[in-house]
Amino acid sequence: MDLKDGVGAGPETAAPQIDVPTSPGRAVLRRVGAAAARLARKASDFVVPPVCVACHAPLLDHDTLCPSCWQQIEFIRPPVCDRLGLPMPFDVGGTMISAAAAADPPVYDRARAVARYDAAMRELIRDLKFHDQQHARRLLGRWLVEAGREILTDAHAVVPVPLSRLRLWLRRYNQSAVIAAEVARRAGIAYRPLALVRTRRTRPQPGLSAREREENVRAAFRVPRSRVPEIAGRNVVLVDDVVTTGATANACARALKSAGAARVDILALALVTDRVPTVR
Repeated sequence: MDLKDGVGAGPETAAPQIDVPTSPGRAVLRRVGAAAARLARKASDFVVPPVCVACHAPLLDHDTLCPSCWQQIEFIRPPVCDRLGLPMPFDVGGTMISAAAAADPPVYDRARAVARYDAAMRELIRDLKFHDQQHARRLLGRWLVEAGREILTDAHAVVPVPLSRLRLWLRRYNQSAVIAAEVARRAGIAYRPLALVRTRRTRPQPGLSAREREENVRAAFRVPRSRVPEIAGRNVVLVDDVVTTGATANACARALKSAGAARVDILALALVTDRVPTVR
């Protein structure tokens, strides 16, 4: 299923056709209800016309992108490194591990992302993160569920990467929590927004080297004792907006595994992939 087509439905199961007699009154009520729903949609579109969630160009449908913005998003599709989620140059069959993952295995088990952190995707994330532009959450949620289909299949809990209390107070919302809630709702998995907390403030990661990022978030997360039952023995999907070096993802995964998580997988909107992948 192409990510551009949204999330596909599961395989249809043939069911026996049974003729159920319908009274004229019920048929009329159904037609009236359908007509009312169409009228409500038209009224809603008049009040809030559908636009591209990236550039706000007029469109026919809500929660999508215009053709120009579609073309700017470089979706990550198989084949990918099983551990880091990095795109691989070709498929050799079976589980593939990139040279980067073999040289420095992450604390988390697997990572998957929707697209490379570039162009329209970068703008969508920045609008969500810094400008409170949450109107794209439904589209981003669809993309995340499709990109994370493999790791969501047997997951028990969806957990967002937390903000510090001060940053949450200043920003008023956590962008990772916004998209994590959408993923949990669409996938039908328990949403655990309080299962992971920051133990201290950290410096903003942009501009830091990989080593500095690792030191910056070291021991910066924990699972509160009261939340351990939500994590212990569970397969956890940790949701974030962008994975750059993986330092934050590793620090969070370490805290979750210390609390007894059976598996910790990462699901992100974007990956920073400026390395040429090689197959091991």
